[in-house]
Amino acid sequence: MTKTVKPPLDLQRFLNRRVMLFGAVAATIGVVASWVYNSRRPRADVARAQPKKKRLGPEELAKPGPLPDLVVGRADAPVTIIEYADLSCPACATFHSKVLPAIKEKYIDKGHVRLVFREFPTNAHSMFATMTMRCVQPDKAMPLISALFTRQGDWREAKTIDELRGKLFALGQQVGLTRQAFNDCVPANTDVKKFSAQQQKLLQDISTAAERAHEGFGVKQTPTFFVNGKKLGGATAEDFEKAIDPLLSKG
Repeated sequence: MTKTVKPPLDLQRFLNRRVMLFGAVAATIGVVASWVYNSRRPRADVARAQPKKKRLGPEELAKPGPLPDLVVGRADAPVTIIEYADLSCPACATFHSKVLPAIKEKYIDKGHVRLVFREFPTNAHSMFATMTMRCVQPDKAMPLISALFTRQGDWREAKTIDELRGKLFALGQQVGLTRQAFNDCVPANTDVKKFSAQQQKLLQDISTAAERAHEGFGVKQTPTFFVNGKKLGGATAEDFEKAIDPLLSKG
């Protein structure tokens, strides 16, 4: 069900230095056009080369990162599911199309559960999709996430940045994203030095959040779920029921 984090082969030689999850991107990547594609080493190998950081506890997990959390459900729900997902991940798309509707009907709509979506991009396509998702108004983000997962097989096959941007903007338009807002968020070139200050900050914030997830909470694959701070071992409806029901019975 899950997708092991490793760099795929796609979209030119784009974003080579995969420090996206392991450092300050805007400060350390000279050219975004080399982030994923010159190397095939799984990200776990990169992680082993980094100094180990202390794992963070449930209280830190509950805190938003540099970007606002995207939430479905009541703020006072007794159970919180935190999802780390890659928008280009087929298993994540399957969860959102097959499993989440059942969770929403049984728990979220009844006020028992809230879902917190956090991005964990693992390749160039998903980074650009994430930047697009962060362009829209917060109340439009979840509908756009749904559209990105539904049309995932289309946009993640884009061969050039122009093609990718065109497909992502078309999906953003469906939830009211304007061309100006899209251009402000999503770069049209591959050189970080040519990114606007807004684009560099967005790239940095996404990268910092993903690094925090990896180093602080041990996120190594997508999707990864935490239920009231405890990592879930699976991603089926039954897995969620086994984790959620005992928490509700305690109430």
